[in-house]
Amino acid sequence: MFKCSFQKIGTQEKLLGQRILTRFIKTTASSRYINTTWLHHCSTPKKVTTKGVERIMPKRKRGTAAITAAPPSEGIDSSQTRQGSPGDEGSPFEPSEVESEQTPGELVPVVKNKAIRKKKTKEELKEDEEPKERPPETNSDYLPIPWKGRIGYACLNTYLRTSNPPIFCSRTCRIETILKQGGYENGGLEYVQSLGLANAKDLSKMILWNEKYGIKFLRISSEMFPFASHKVYGYNLDFAREALGEAGKLAMDLGHRLTTHPGQFTQLGSPRPEVIEASVKDLEYHSQLFQNLGLKGQADKDAVMILHMGGMFGDKGATLDRFRENYTTLLSDDIKARLVLENDDVIWSVHDLLPICEELNIPMVLDYHHHNIIHDPSLRAGTLDIMTLFDRIKATWTRKGIKQKQHYSEPCPGTVTGREMRKHSPRVARLPPCADDMDLMIEAKDKEQAVFELYRKYNIGGEGLFNEVIPHERIDDNKPPKKTRKKKGQEEEAEEDVSEKVPENDVGMGGAERRVYWPEGKEEWLSPAKRVRKKKEEDVSDTAGVEGAEKKPKARARKAAVKKEDDVSDTGGVETTEKKPKARARKTAVKKEEQSEGTESQPSKTTKTASTVQVKHEEQDDREVPNTKKKRVTKKAAIANPEKSELASSPAKKSTNTTSTKTKTKKTTLPLSLSNPQSKAPPAEKAAAIEASHVEDSSEDSPLSELETDTEEAATQKLKKEFLEADQHADGRRRSRRLAKV
Repeated sequence: MFKCSFQKIGTQEKLLGQRILTRFIKTTASSRYINTTWLHHCSTPKKVTTKGVERIMPKRKRGTAAITAAPPSEGIDSSQTRQGSPGDEGSPFEPSEVESEQTPGELVPVVKNKAIRKKKTKEELKEDEEPKERPPETNSDYLPIPWKGRIGYACLNTYLRTSNPPIFCSRTCRIETILKQGGYENGGLEYVQSLGLANAKDLSKMILWNEKYGIKFLRISSEMFPFASHKVYGYNLDFAREALGEAGKLAMDLGHRLTTHPGQFTQLGSPRPEVIEASVKDLEYHSQLFQNLGLKGQADKDAVMILHMGGMFGDKGATLDRFRENYTTLLSDDIKARLVLENDDVIWSVHDLLPICEELNIPMVLDYHHHNIIHDPSLRAGTLDIMTLFDRIKATWTRKGIKQKQHYSEPCPGTVTGREMRKHSPRVARLPPCADDMDLMIEAKDKEQAVFELYRKYNIGGEGLFNEVIPHERIDDNKPPKKTRKKKGQEEEAEEDVSEKVPENDVGMGGAERRVYWPEGKEEWLSPAKRVRKKKEEDVSDTAGVEGAEKKPKARARKAAVKKEDDVSDTGGVETTEKKPKARARKTAVKKEEQSEGTESQPSKTTKTASTVQVKHEEQDDREVPNTKKKRVTKKAAIANPEKSELASSPAKKSTNTTSTKTKTKKTTLPLSLSNPQSKAPPAEKAAAIEASHVEDSSEDSPLSELETDTEEAATQKLKKEFLEADQHADGRRRSRRLAKV
């Protein structure tokens, strides 16, 4: 029994007591069960040095008396004891939900909470430190209207992607698929290059589509040529020079801007040499892509590659030094002329990147959405405070003669933490306070539809530029011909398409009515409607307007009707209403038929009752049945001496007690071959036994025939009673066994 009470002592003494108490909890076996009030006296809410005590107990209430810690063995089930104690390695202590509901002084078992003990990722730990409530954004009221710049989207066009055939620039595959083509040199390289060539051809179609609907800014997918920058399976892009040249010439003639955005693994500030090598190779691949586009003049200058700084790797200063060295020594002049840096939503804010961009003459892309998540403490979230840096950011572009661009997106509604806010909303609600001649990239889930949403709201491009699609109907693509199903053994044949085919250049262009816009959340309108079979509605529509029309039978009913027709044909055209018995019922019927063979020719009631009792006696399994003396004739004995078998098959004599005198009576019993249907007796023996019993029972010369009938009925009733008692006894034993198992 231990008592712990601190009264009129200083802070140092309390801390010393806490250390002693914590050591005691770690070393003693009684730490499995902790008295909550006992720990109240040894915990100081303001200055707590022992994490174990702080995590176990809430704050102490004033005026709480000292409580004695009871040993764990009193009134506690040993199966509920906790293995380990607070502070043990590998088993961090977490209080259970039950413990928090106990009153002071109550003894509570400590239970591990597996859900709490689950290790969290770095992002989750960082998110826990973030505030659960953010101050409202401070936005500017300025709107760049009328709009004079270019608005674009990234990589994918949702309308063209769902056309038939689909049009997109990001076809890719796995390395395993490349090797399955017969090896990399024998067929894999040709296969992956065919994917890249198809992507390059679709780029021209996307540019034409954008021109029709007033979109002059497009980010090219970095996956246009799969594995082109791979260390082992990489390849040169000269094979696609012609297709890329057509797309580049088309973009220059129409005044469109093309850019790229290498992936998150391209990091020039990484401390790992292999990452630096792969990053340089990836930037060279994007540089070759722009060179094969054949852009010239301002279009070539504006074709930039946006890059993130990447990870911090423990020290921002060291990461910036590595980036500075790799940028100046490893990159070609073409890459340096195209590379720009963007602030991210994890580590690097505008204040972190702007100085190095000014130092190395690198343009900086401002992303409003990322700024609202990660920004310098001197600035507030929103578009108002960041406007003070607009001049410095713009200067990084004008020094190189490149058209400035910005990125704009919005978080999903209701998000608070940084992890939640990183997900882009399907569309944006407003324009940022940028210059009215800016090139603005909208990063939203709905891609070109987010651009259309801004066009509709601010009347950019004029009325009639695009119209809403008709749900699940498209007139600008070529549907594949339907295949008719044939019976087994016949090949499927495609139906001839009677409708006029849409020219290849007009596929996915929206038709003459320009129906390419779909409302938010209605992306399924772009695809054909799913076929839903409604049997009830079909039946009603088929019988509409016809009096007395019969409903179409269901599949199960049709099968039953066909089966019924087959049965009628088998019975010679006579329809039977009797149902076919089940397998168990058929077996029972067969047994009854076998029994009836030996009893139909017996008019005596005594014989019939005795045979029934005998059959019931044979069917009892694992039951205690009263001993009844019955003479049975085996098959061998019946064959060896048929005369004895006939005598043995005659009715047995049995004495019964009456009210006045004892009278000898005979009990008629069938042979075993007749009472048990499963026995295999010869037909001759069965016929002889039936005839003998019939003759004996029907004899009228016996002077005791009337008395025998009365005594036989009494014997039968007694046998029935004995069998009922045996059944009840067996049922009771089975019931007791079941209860014992439970």
